[in-house]
Amino acid sequence: MSHADAAPARGAAAPPTNLVVVVLAFGGIVVSLMQTLVIPLVPELPRLLDAPATGTAWVVTVTLLGSAVATPSAGRLGDMYGKRRVLLVSLVLLTFGSVIAALSDSLAPMIVGRALQGLSAGVIPLGISIMRDELPSERLGSAIALMSASLGIGGALGLPAAAFLAEYTDWHVLFWTSGVLGAVAALVVLAVVPESSVRTGGRFDLLGALGLSIGLICLLLPISKGGDWGWGSGPVIGLFVAAVIVLLLWGLWETRSTRPLVDLRVSARRQVLLTNLASTVFGFAMFAMSLVIPQLLQLPEAADYGMGRGMVVVGLVMAPSGLVMMAMAPVSARISKLYGPKVTLMVGAVVVAIGYALNIALMSAIWHLVLISSVIGVGVGLAYGAMPALIMAAVPVSETGAANSLNTLMRSIGTSSASAIAGVILAQMTVSFGPVSFPSQDGFRLVMGIGAGSAIGALLIAAFLPKQRSVSEGSETRATEEKASVGEATT
Repeated sequence: MSHADAAPARGAAAPPTNLVVVVLAFGGIVVSLMQTLVIPLVPELPRLLDAPATGTAWVVTVTLLGSAVATPSAGRLGDMYGKRRVLLVSLVLLTFGSVIAALSDSLAPMIVGRALQGLSAGVIPLGISIMRDELPSERLGSAIALMSASLGIGGALGLPAAAFLAEYTDWHVLFWTSGVLGAVAALVVLAVVPESSVRTGGRFDLLGALGLSIGLICLLLPISKGGDWGWGSGPVIGLFVAAVIVLLLWGLWETRSTRPLVDLRVSARRQVLLTNLASTVFGFAMFAMSLVIPQLLQLPEAADYGMGRGMVVVGLVMAPSGLVMMAMAPVSARISKLYGPKVTLMVGAVVVAIGYALNIALMSAIWHLVLISSVIGVGVGLAYGAMPALIMAAVPVSETGAANSLNTLMRSIGTSSASAIAGVILAQMTVSFGPVSFPSQDGFRLVMGIGAGSAIGALLIAAFLPKQRSVSEGSETRATEEKASVGEATT
C-alpha cells in the first residue's frame, strides 16, 4: 500500500494541510506542557498536600510510569481502531486527570490525576502517524519534524508559564490551565483532523500489553527511585531482575503471537533497531541540559558558581531552546530532503555535543546558559525531526502508530536514565559552604561531559544506519517490498 493509496481522498471539504499540522502540533505541545507543569511545585508539594516528601515524589514518578505504559498500547490501538480516535481518548484522559489534580488538596487524588495525565503520552507518536496517513509527501518532512520536536517545545515554553502561575496565583490554577488546554486540543482535533482509513484490524494483544507494562514498570521504577531507596537495596535489585525476566518472556510471547503488540521482527530491522537505540542514547543527552541548567541558576550565590535565581528566571532561560526547536523543524526537513534523515540525525548529535562542550567552559553568567540551551535546542530540533522520518521510512504503513510509539518510549527511557545517573553524580560530588553542601562545579561539568559523550554515542550509532533519502521515498520502498512479499506469498 503506497502513501497515496493509504490516505483518504482529499476533496474540497478536506481541511487545509497547514491547519491539520498546527492542530496536531498544538496537541503535542499541550501534552508536553503537562510533564513540566508540576516542576515549580515539587519543593512545595509536601506542604501543599500535607504529605511526606517520599510520598509527594510519586506525583512525578507516576506520570513517568503512566506514560511508559500507555505509549506502546496507544500506538497499536491507533493502528487497529483509528489513530484520531485513540488520540482523542488520550486528550480526554489528560483533561480528566488535570481536573482531578486541580480539585486535589491531598496526595491520593493528586497521584490519580497525574497518572491519568501520563496516560496521554501517546498523543505525539499518534500525531506523527496521522501526518503520514493524511499529508502529501512534500509537506510530510517539516510536519513530522515539528510534531516530534513538540515534546521539547512544550517543555521549554511551559516552564516559565508554570513558574509564573505558581508564584503569582493559587497552585490549582496550573492544573485548571492544563485541563482547559486539553479540552481545547480535543475539540480542535475533533473538528479539524480527519480519521485515517489505514487500519490493521485484528484483536488487541492484551497479554502482550500487560507483559510490556509490567516489564517497563519494573525497569523504570528503580531507575527513578534508586536514589531514594539505595541502588544496592533489595527492592531496586529485585525490580531490575524482574524487569529482565518479564521483558524476556514478553519478547518470547511477541515473537509467537499472530497479532503482537510490538512486531519485534519489524523492530529488529537494521534501520528501526539502530534508530531506536540512537533515540535512547540521544534522549539521555538531551535531558542532561534540563537537569544542570536549572540547578546552576537556582543555587545560592554563596556557592560561587550559583546564581541565586528563582524558577521564573529558570523558565525564561530555558524558553529560547523551545523557540529554537520550533524554528529547526523546517530546517531538519530540508536537510533530510537533500541528504536523508540519517545525515540530519548525525548533524543534530554533533550540535548537541558542541553545546555541552561549550557549557563545560561557559557556566558563570545567565547569557552563557541561554546560549548553551539554544545551541542544544538546535541539535535537538534537528535530531528529533529525523527520528520519526527514519522509523516511518522502514516500517509498513499499518505499523506506523506502534513503531512511532516504541521510538517515543525509547527516548523516554533515555531521559529517565539521564535523571537517575545525573542525580547520583551530583549527590556524590558535593562541596561544603559552611554548614550546607551543594553539588560541586566539577560534578556539573562531569554531567555535561557525559551529555556530550552520549551525543557522540548517538552519532556513532547513526553512522551505521543505511542511507535513506526521504520519508516519501522510504514509504515507496516499503510499499514495493510489501507488494513483492504479497506476490511471493500468493505464488
